[in-house]
Amino acid sequence: MRRSTLAGLAVTGAAVLFGSTFVVIKDVVAHFPPINFVAWRFLLGGLALGVLSLPRGRKLWRDAGITGSLLFVGYAAQTVGLTTTGASNSALITGLFVIVTPLLVAIMARRPPGGWVVVGAVTAFMGVVLLTADEGLQLLPGDLLTLVCAGAFAGHIVALSRFAPRHKVVPFTAAQLLVTAVLAFPLAALLEGVSPPGAREVPALLLTAFGVSAGAFLLQIWAQTVIGPARTGILLTLEPVFAVATAALVLDERLTPTGWLGAALIVGAIYLVVTKGEEMSPIETEMISAAR
Repeated sequence: MRRSTLAGLAVTGAAVLFGSTFVVIKDVVAHFPPINFVAWRFLLGGLALGVLSLPRGRKLWRDAGITGSLLFVGYAAQTVGLTTTGASNSALITGLFVIVTPLLVAIMARRPPGGWVVVGAVTAFMGVVLLTADEGLQLLPGDLLTLVCAGAFAGHIVALSRFAPRHKVVPFTAAQLLVTAVLAFPLAALLEGVSPPGAREVPALLLTAFGVSAGAFLLQIWAQTVIGPARTGILLTLEPVFAVATAALVLDERLTPTGWLGAALIVGAIYLVVTKGEEMSPIETEMISAAR
């Protein structure tokens, strides 16, 4: 199997794991403080990976500080946003990173985005809209926070293209997750008070900490070193598809005809970008720096 194909499958696996958490997190934050949930989730995930490979070195922690800060902003905004908006709106607005990622790549590389990347990004976003727009888009406070989340996730994908190839995947991922936790605990103490998780929160914490924060990010970060940030962003648009599938299994929801059309557009966009899109050159990749 080609390395690029394996990387594409890895990102798809990450999207499955990411999408499975919308229903879980929506339920948890109804009774547990959201920033506390982010803090405990990323602490557990970071410690699990840190046991496997201890993060060491100033450069690793410097780079993880940048990417981990973007993760913190994204997940804090998304998790708090889920307390005041629905899972459908959250999935739709988070999907805006599909548009932002290739545009950031082009801006920071000082070149226009590739034509197929633009077509794929726009098509994928249209698919996300059709997939999740049955309830309409009403910009509640949670929706605005999720807009912040989308921008942070796009920035994280772009920053990884600069920093991830410099480090071993496991310690670098562990450091990012620990940075996210270190930033989340003081904010939780300030806004909510630090609350230890109870028995009701443990299953969700185990799923999101080990299966998603540790497992899915490992897959994403490794794969992005192979296929680049633009294709990674498009492949991650499968996340809302799997979010809808999880909702169907857990909440007995079903896709409408419009939803199926949206899913088809997303799959079509993935095909276009994976088969027609161009990779960034090494020089362009080096020009992309979240630190500047």
